[in-house]
Amino acid sequence: MVIKAVIPVRKGSQRVPDKNIRPFGDTTLLENKIRVLKKAGFFDDIIVNTDSEAAIGMAAAKGVSWYRREPYHASSACSGSEFFQHLGLVTDCDIFCYCPATSPFVTVETMKKCKELFEEKMSGGCDCVSTVSDVKEFLWMDGRPLNYDRKNAPNSQDLPDVKALNFGFTMVRRESLVRNRNIIGDNPFFVTTSGMESVDIDTPLDFFIAENIYRKVVMEGKNLLD
Repeated sequence: MVIKAVIPVRKGSQRVPDKNIRPFGDTTLLENKIRVLKKAGFFDDIIVNTDSEAAIGMAAAKGVSWYRREPYHASSACSGSEFFQHLGLVTDCDIFCYCPATSPFVTVETMKKCKELFEEKMSGGCDCVSTVSDVKEFLWMDGRPLNYDRKNAPNSQDLPDVKALNFGFTMVRRESLVRNRNIIGDNPFFVTTSGMESVDIDTPLDFFIAENIYRKVVMEGKNLLD
């Protein structure tokens, strides 16, 4: 099986401008992700899929591949489903690994665990292994609680077991990715991550918190990513 890791980098990130390529501690989110993926050591190729010339330059400098994304697939007009299908169509592989730079703390150990589980469960029809986080929150929608009875509220730890995709790391069969237009396949298996591995940078506050974690964990010699 040919396994390729793809790092999506969009030039026009809106909430945190240039979040993938701006300074992040002593590196950038993109360069950090490339370093960890190389350390994992089981990818046949690492590809930066981007419309950013700066990101292409970083990919070339780090010795990994890149794909120059077409303007439509880098625009807000492109839906999530269209984008996922695009990634599958332009990546020639058997197994596609979705590895966003905005999840900076996914460890080599977790990636290897996902690979081992994928190989173990393939014979049973598993077509996807993806990281998720436990959601233990009192959820409401349209004026009503979603996951508890407000007249008989449990302790938070006793709320129903709900998993949320955290997009830290996903392995999926390429044909499933293209057919379903989604990185989650027909028969997924979920690996629960917690703490800093679940960090996903969407906002300026997320970036600030993640950078300070990075300084403590990596720059002060306590590297937990390898």
